[in-house]
Amino acid sequence: MEKWIEELFTEKLLAEAALRFGCNTAQAKKLGDFENYVYEVHKGDIPYILRLTHSSHRSEREVEAELKWINYLHKHGVNVSLVNHSDKGKLVEVIKAGDTYFYVCLFDKAPGSPVKVTDPLFDDELFYKWGEMTGHMHRVTKKYGEDVNRHRWDQDDVLDYKKYLSVEDRYILKAAQTNMETIRSFVETKDTFGLIHSDIHPGNFFYHEGDLHVFDFDDSTQFFFISDVAIPLYYSVWWKLRNEDLDTRSQFGERFLVSFLKGYLTECDLEEEWVKRISHFLLLRDLTLYSVFHKKWDLENLSEVEESLLSQIRDRLLHDEPIVDLDYGEIIEKARAK
Repeated sequence: MEKWIEELFTEKLLAEAALRFGCNTAQAKKLGDFENYVYEVHKGDIPYILRLTHSSHRSEREVEAELKWINYLHKHGVNVSLVNHSDKGKLVEVIKAGDTYFYVCLFDKAPGSPVKVTDPLFDDELFYKWGEMTGHMHRVTKKYGEDVNRHRWDQDDVLDYKKYLSVEDRYILKAAQTNMETIRSFVETKDTFGLIHSDIHPGNFFYHEGDLHVFDFDDSTQFFFISDVAIPLYYSVWWKLRNEDLDTRSQFGERFLVSFLKGYLTECDLEEEWVKRISHFLLLRDLTLYSVFHKKWDLENLSEVEESLLSQIRDRLLHDEPIVDLDYGEIIEKARAK
């Protein structure tokens, strides 16, 4: 979180936020503070997830739109964390902080636990269920009739690359512009473009009794549905094998994507031409992370881990090396095979 926002956030503000939903912070546990403040709080003995979003990050209208969509997905059988109403019947409570605001909401805590990429559970069966859940989400969303009120993908601040990258990255800036123009050239239809989660990685779902329960819809945006296929592929490879060579990453990537698509196709149709476009969305994720790191991190005082992450992505971008190099036509054939 940016330092000036940290200065606005206090224990008193946290307590007030929880109180508006009938919760207390006596046993509050911080779960995250990268783009939102996220805490586990309690109502009696029952744990809930309290999220506080600063007005510099999202508008009240955007937050409310996200929460309405989540509850729509829940109503239609997708395993997402239900959004609770406050004591005044609101999905979003607004708390003033200086000349700014925090937007507060309360989620049910997802059952289960995370699956690490080193866990034996991180295998083909999980990848299948991951794809199945994503396909279910997309199928249901294509019938969503509410006003979306979420930004389009290309309105994301971090895609204004020149704002965060220096002239030393001129080659990367040029590649970013070309990739954005390519993605913008794809035709948008109700079957290819809509509201997506945009961040379904292993840190954003729990595994419980054979099912996946997804959460953290803060990055939800209007974009091509195929991006929700590319991002799980990207993060599975990146988190598990980012220090390995391209061949090793690609072998695992093929295995992952075949299983993921087998699950996805049980719930939602997907044309071969879109699978073949995944490489553009993988590159977009590389570029997005590179820009986010420049925005969020103190580049003069990087930790060893931060330095490694940043330099790895930069080296791959400078050498036009993708996170994986796959035969997508062959992969979709394998996914469709009985």
